[in-house]
Amino acid sequence: MESKTADAVLPLSSGLTENGRAGILPSGRGWPIKLALLFMLAALTAALVLPLLFLFRQAFLDQTGGWAGLRNFAEYFGAASLVQSLMNTAVVSTATTAIAVPLAFGLAYVICRTDIKGKAAIKGLALLPLFAPTMMHGLALTYLFGHQGLFSTGFFGILPFEWRIPLYGKTGIIISEVIYTFPQAFLILCAGLGVADNRLYEAAESMGAGRFRKFRTVTLPAVKYALLGAVIICFTLSFTDFGAPKVVGGQYNVLATDIYKQVVGQQNMPMGAVVGIVLAVPALIAFAADRLIARRQQSYVTAKSVPYAIKANRLRNAAAYVYAGLIAAAVLLLTGTVALASVVKKWPYDLSFTWNNFDFTNAAAGGFGPFRNSVEMSLWTAVAGTVVIFLFAYWIEKVKRFRLVRQTAYFLSVLPLALPGLVIGLSYIYFFNHPDNPLHFLYGTMAILVLANIVHFYSVPFMTATTSLKMMDKEFDHVSESMNVSKLRTFFRITVPLSLPAVLEMAVYLFVNAMVTVSAVIFLYGADIKLASVAIVNMDDAGDTAPAAAMSVLIALLNVVVRALYEAGTSNLRRKTAAWQKRT
Repeated sequence: MESKTADAVLPLSSGLTENGRAGILPSGRGWPIKLALLFMLAALTAALVLPLLFLFRQAFLDQTGGWAGLRNFAEYFGAASLVQSLMNTAVVSTATTAIAVPLAFGLAYVICRTDIKGKAAIKGLALLPLFAPTMMHGLALTYLFGHQGLFSTGFFGILPFEWRIPLYGKTGIIISEVIYTFPQAFLILCAGLGVADNRLYEAAESMGAGRFRKFRTVTLPAVKYALLGAVIICFTLSFTDFGAPKVVGGQYNVLATDIYKQVVGQQNMPMGAVVGIVLAVPALIAFAADRLIARRQQSYVTAKSVPYAIKANRLRNAAAYVYAGLIAAAVLLLTGTVALASVVKKWPYDLSFTWNNFDFTNAAAGGFGPFRNSVEMSLWTAVAGTVVIFLFAYWIEKVKRFRLVRQTAYFLSVLPLALPGLVIGLSYIYFFNHPDNPLHFLYGTMAILVLANIVHFYSVPFMTATTSLKMMDKEFDHVSESMNVSKLRTFFRITVPLSLPAVLEMAVYLFVNAMVTVSAVIFLYGADIKLASVAIVNMDDAGDTAPAAAMSVLIALLNVVVRALYEAGTSNLRRKTAAWQKRT
């Protein structure tokens, strides 16, 4: 992840070019560009800064709205149960990170540093948990290790032994969080291990270094920043996750479930704000550490580097196949168990086939409406979010002047990366539900759900857009200006086509994450706008486990289909874009 914008940025197109033709924006001169940048800053402030300020303010008020000072914080840290939740969250996050990062490093090493067959299939299976809501991981563990689980009953008495674990509590949460964070760490470590300078390995070999020493002195130093990034991501995601603790947490309280209990269960809004602030602090610290690490990162690959050469080694490949096979089998077992449970009549007593679990009329979901609402919300999030994020990134990258405004906007654009979804959702309650807020009409509508999702997932698509724009040759803008071509025409004929793969990646990212998220919307949905991810939580609470599994499967299937369509479409698009770029 980049830590800051480039010092040298290209000018935006002018409102009127030299021959008087209209453009999308002026090249940094005059009031139109000021208005555009101020609009961007005002939008980010209204969608992010003001809600967070309202959340901070609420923590210093009592339940009647009077000033309480630090009394709420004193009450929080004076309550042994609440402090215990903080300690539990730290324990879960530390254990999750300690397990997920080494597992992900091992698979990333198999993919990047061995020549085994079937890497694409292995990588696809490793990323499968990304397309499912975190509650699905908890449901899978319930069907495997619950009171009537496959392993805890010895496959219903078929095996001569039973494998039981203390699922409902710390152990279940940690396993669920490992499943959740493993793909994220795997992607980061694949990026780190995917590039290497083979000259360093040749030099180490010429000095008589063995395999372990080369690994310790060459491989690990080259990927240390990727490792640190994976550690930060795993810790932050597991620290702030709500779905897994809600399903398999039992009586083991963590901060995410404490917020839910304070706000929904006890209607104690000030204490909910206090817990939200406590939940956000470690995430903000991790975000600051990640920014610092990114600034200090050095390039281990230069223009003179030689690509890493994978040498044949049967023993290494055999070990790689075993390791990758175990990871793939674990993912398939978890996913397949939920899929199986969604199409049987009564787990584990009647395993005959049925589609009745996909009829949510009699379940707590109340019908198929929540799934349709989630699809609609995700589509709006993908379309509106992609347009807004790409346009804001374009303004930040292409305007020369007003550096302070652009840097402020850039900081606000990457800040959501550090904010838990629960904190964003809670802050939106305080801000948009305030009667004096002119935007109060958004509360309880589909629009606020879309806005919360865009803000929650803003940072990654923003960095994707800025990276794509920075890679674009500045000669396109220079030639357009020299030929008096409208900047608006340049934007739609040059910038957008060249950025189309990145734009589609942004849209898919927003859609998939909006479908699976629960934390950012758990406080915001209206009575007539229930969502699929929230319905899974409600059905699990009501004991409708099979319909909850069915809803999870629907979400996962839709996300996999969307991703597959994206991959199929962009493979051809990338070839056409590359050919078009050569011609131009």
